[in-house]
Amino acid sequence: MPRNYHVTRNPNGGWKSKAEGAKRASSNHGTQAQAEAAAKRYSGNQGGGEVRIHRPDGTIRDSDTVGPARDPNPPKDTKH
Repeated sequence: MPRNYHVTRNPNGGWKSKAEGAKRASSNHGTQAQAEAAAKRYSGNQGGGEVRIHRPDGTIRDSDTVGPARDPNPPKDTKH
């Protein structure tokens, strides 16, 4: 079953990756890039899903689909 993750700022400093709906963070990291890589790894191990990367203010900066899940908004083909 696909599992979605969020990468957010940790109130105590650093960044955390957290499964959607979970009470606790899956892991804490010093940088956003480390937390993003961990969230993608966790999601991929659980059948894929969406990884949403947040800005420090909490708004979503980016969203990546981790396989084998399906992207709800795939990029449009501009060549054909």
